[in-house]
Amino acid sequence: MLAHNALADEPARLAALARLAILDTPREEPFDNVVRLVRSVLGVPISAVTLVDKDRQWFKAIDGLDATETPRSESFCAYAIQQDTPMLIPDARLDTRVADYPSVTEDPFVRSYAGVPLVTADGYNVGALCAVDTRPREFTDGEMDILRNFARIVVNEMELRRIADRDQLTGALTRRGFLEKVNHEIARCRRHGRTASLALIDVDRFKTVNDTWGHPAGDKVLRELASTLERIGRSGDILGRVGGEEFAILLPETGVPEALAAVERFRAAIAALPIAIGLSQTIAVTASFGVAMLDDTITVAEEWLALADVPLYAAKRLGRNRCEMA
Repeated sequence: MLAHNALADEPARLAALARLAILDTPREEPFDNVVRLVRSVLGVPISAVTLVDKDRQWFKAIDGLDATETPRSESFCAYAIQQDTPMLIPDARLDTRVADYPSVTEDPFVRSYAGVPLVTADGYNVGALCAVDTRPREFTDGEMDILRNFARIVVNEMELRRIADRDQLTGALTRRGFLEKVNHEIARCRRHGRTASLALIDVDRFKTVNDTWGHPAGDKVLRELASTLERIGRSGDILGRVGGEEFAILLPETGVPEALAAVERFRAAIAALPIAIGLSQTIAVTASFGVAMLDDTITVAEEWLALADVPLYAAKRLGRNRCEMA
């Protein structure tokens, strides 16, 4: 059973959802397979893996309905995440919470609903796996057991997906995972007329660290650098390891002055960090930064990284341990 505070703590629930880094990602076969199986096994026309965001419900997978998201204010699953047991509605027309929803009064004319909360490892309901029928019906205990088992599979897939997108040494996003997030940010900025910046970071003279102190020391440097960037950054900033000793940070809602101020904080924190590589031995490292703001020429993540690589090269050429802007 979920603790009451986990059910009531909406900011923490949204943070748990954000940690999964799954919103607005493309369709993926494991999730599509689950909703197809739910439709087949339970004999329902519609099934979905729903993630409940701040103002919307977004479908990671949906079968039987052509939709990608709906307002949270019209979501059955928004009620399902408020409880720690499955939510059952035998006839939506008789349930005052949902009776006037467009999905009930108009096509597809939802009548019955069964939703099992998707509970993360840290105990938050981030969404629901639901089975939807266009006729009133009761779902049996056996059918609900099946839905619960499928919900566990969905949560496992989400957790595995998150692990696969994480660099095992530093905990930062892998290059693949980072590029995916950047592409989503490009689309979001285009859709809403927002701005963002991207910083490319390279550890200065990293080969010398490895040659002098050995690869375990080099690994320690990379771990400490990633930890420092995560600690100094805002909760919405996104860190990726995009090369051997090269990292990148996506800075949403950040223009030129704010981006330069942010990377200067990162640079100074790294330069001031003593890294222990033995019982009594510490070393200091520095990093160079190249920053590029999103502009109309950028259509995909790789182009943005290439744009930031130009000032990064300039920072290296001008003496390292410095920040340069595109």
